[in-house]
Formats: sequence, C-alpha cells, structure tokens
Amino acid sequence: MNWSGLESLLSGVNKYSTAFGRIWLSMVFVFRVMVFVVAAQRVWGDENKDFVCNTRQPGCTNICYDHIFPISHIRLWALQLIFVTCPSLMVMAHVKYREGKDKKYVELHHGSHLYVNPGKKRGGLWWTYLLSLVFKAGFDTSFLYILYRIYHGYDLPRLSKCSLDPCPNTVDCFISRPTEKKIFMLFMVVSSALCIFMCICEMIYLIGKRITKLMRTDPTAESQMSLNRREKVREAGVTTTL
Repeated sequence: MNWSGLESLLSGVNKYSTAFGRIWLSMVFVFRVMVFVVAAQRVWGDENKDFVCNTRQPGCTNICYDHIFPISHIRLWALQLIFVTCPSLMVMAHVKYREGKDKKYVELHHGSHLYVNPGKKRGGLWWTYLLSLVFKAGFDTSFLYILYRIYHGYDLPRLSKCSLDPCPNTVDCFISRPTEKKIFMLFMVVSSALCIFMCICEMIYLIGKRITKLMRTDPTAESQMSLNRREKVREAGVTTTL
C-alpha cells in the first residue's frame, strides 16, 4: 500500500485540527506507520516460513500455524491503520462541501459569503469533527480488543502446544524471534493506547471549549445572529426560485 499517498492526503486535515489533532497525526505517521513500514514488516515477514513443529506429519505444521496465528499481526495492523486514519477524511469532505456551498452563494449574492471561514469548527462541522474523534478512538480500542482476544493477551510464547488433527499427538511448535516480535507488538499496542488518549484529550478540549463559549455568549446577540442567518437562508431560497 502507498502509505506516503495517505500521509499527503491526511496532511491537509492539519489546518482544520487542534493542537491535539496535529500531535495525533504526527504520532500515527511517526510511531506507527513508519515503524510498520520500515521495521515491523521485516520482523514479521518470516512468521510462516520459520514456524517449526517437532513433527513430520503432513499438514500438522500448517494446521498448528493457523491455530496459533488466526490472523497475521501485519495484516491486522494494516487494517487498523486504514480504519483509524479514514475518519479524518470526513472532516475534509465536510469542509469541501462548505466551500462548494459558499462558492454558489457568492455567485448568487454578488460577493457576499455564506461562511466567513468554511474550515472553522462551528455548527455541523464541529459535530463532524467530534464524530471523527469518536470513530478514531473507537477503531483503535476495537482493534486492541481484537488482538487481545485472538492471542489471549499481548504476549508471544516461545513454545506452543498443538494437538489438532492431523497431528499424531501433542507437538511442540516454535516461532522465530519471539522476543523481538513481542517488543514490536507491545510498541504498537502502547502507541495505539497513546493515540486513544490523545483523541480523548481532544474531545474533552472541544466539548470544554464549546461549553465555555456557550456560557459566555450573550443570549440577545445569539438570537440576533440566528435571525440574520435565517434571513440569509430565506434570501437564498427566494433567489433560487427566481
């Protein structure tokens, strides 16, 4: 997969993000994507080839490998990174929608703008941004849970017992470089947990800022802004009809 293309695409979200969002994006691409591409794929590339069981029974090694590794760590982490980064595209799509809507409004009203700043997190865009944070934290949490459930924890045993058919009896199976693989797995787990923490911090920051702003807002000014906004929408509807 072309991770550099995804990085360049998501870099455009930075100008709409808070400081927490910029830190999150840096952590994803420095501590997760780069480690995944540069090191993790090479470390886990030999998991099938160098998986050995002390038997020569045909099919036993393959069956035991499938039992011990139901899904490859590399493929699971690749899916996780794709799912975690995609919600940021929701924000970009919403901003592009606003920009297109504002452009049409300018053409109809001879230079008057519908949005002062289409990328400012107000109204629907605020909810879209908050929802993207919920999705990112939720996907990371879900994949950490899946990894924990599939492998019964975040550990890789040096020795695994297998007694599935067609193995003649209980055989001992060994994976290559279990300590090194365990270190990389723990690194990916910790980095995922830190990204979840950053998403939660950003959600708290956005909600806290919104509550503070609502408490300081003058109700009279707020109602006047609402009336002006309704008037603009009404004018746009009349112009469109004409």
